[in-house]
Amino acid sequence: MIVKDALSNGMVLVTESMPQVRSVAIGVWLKRGSRHEREAQTGISHFIEHMVFKGTAQRSAEQIAEEVDAIGGHMDAFTSKEYAAFHLKVLDEHLPRAVDLLADVVRHPAFAEEEIAREKRVILEEIAMVEDTPDDLVMELFTGAFWPDHPLGRPILGTRRSVKGFTRSELLSFFRTTYRPGDLFVTAAGNLDHAETAAMLERYLGDVEPGKPASRGRAPRPREKVVTRSRKELEQVHLFLGYPALPQGHDDRYAAWVLNTILGGSMSSRLFQRVREREGLVYSISSGMASYSDAGNLGIYAGTGLAATDKVLSLTNGELRRLMDEPVSESELQRARDHLKGSLMLSLESTGSRMNHLARQEITLGRQVELDQTLERIEAVTAADVQRLAQEFFQGPAALSVLGNLKGYRPRVAHLRP
Repeated sequence: MIVKDALSNGMVLVTESMPQVRSVAIGVWLKRGSRHEREAQTGISHFIEHMVFKGTAQRSAEQIAEEVDAIGGHMDAFTSKEYAAFHLKVLDEHLPRAVDLLADVVRHPAFAEEEIAREKRVILEEIAMVEDTPDDLVMELFTGAFWPDHPLGRPILGTRRSVKGFTRSELLSFFRTTYRPGDLFVTAAGNLDHAETAAMLERYLGDVEPGKPASRGRAPRPREKVVTRSRKELEQVHLFLGYPALPQGHDDRYAAWVLNTILGGSMSSRLFQRVREREGLVYSISSGMASYSDAGNLGIYAGTGLAATDKVLSLTNGELRRLMDEPVSESELQRARDHLKGSLMLSLESTGSRMNHLARQEITLGRQVELDQTLERIEAVTAADVQRLAQEFFQGPAALSVLGNLKGYRPRVAHLRP
């Protein structure tokens, strides 16, 4: 059973009782991410995510690690473009200790100068790791080209310059003005009692001063652009082609999921079968969707040889055009529906995935949608819905990023148009 209410300071709590399991996953979520940073602050949200584990007023970084290990728990965090999360999974009997520990790290990080200096080096290595991971880097190049001059187009990790420039006073100021109930909420799933969990959280988080929800600012405007970067050490050419798609919570999101599944979201998808299985031009090709509060994109990634790059782009555009011009068959449509429904149900079998699912719905919709209702909406998607969205997406402004040992190669602007 899913229950939603609020602590005395307005902080929302959503729980799902799963009495058949012995674990509990609990997360504190922040409705702010890299989107809410000024350009000079790029990466500060991610930096703070790291710093909360580096010691509090009560615990050192080593003590935090030892306490988590002592209860057999798993603690982690992440930062995205519009939110951040700090979560802990433990046996149900250890939930009180988990709440104490999680509340401490998100409320009282010490921001010790020596830890800040050390963590700068760690994050600079993380940035270097992205530079050394072509499929991550080509996506970052795409995003910066597609949404230029907008926070959604900037890297979550920040830049070398911005990370090196962070000061303790700046980190503290950002933290104090950001971590407030207007932007914080908690989700928990597992073998728990809602009232008992609420009482624990009231004890540790109920006195946090209320704040106002963050403004997301203006919506990004997509730009049509081709961007290339030559890297002589790379054996493959990595491509990322993207188009405007839907924001979170849009009524057409179910049809968009089906469209993406048919295009490149599964092994039986059109791109995988045509470009890899029939033509043998790639090892990896896929499509995926990124959705935010007021924008989204549908992107296609492929890795291939330089000599085959134009053909991969041409075949990809052919599949986009076919989705725009011809309704999909009922058998292909049903296969995509069944794939989506099966993947969704399998993804929700653990307490951690349930806790995440509760949070995503709270962020996206501000309410919980029953799983059966989601499955019904997926099943209701028609071929006409898929074709309509294909026409809407693939006629919009597109961006293409190309990364590899290009030897002077540059794709034609015509590659942006199906």
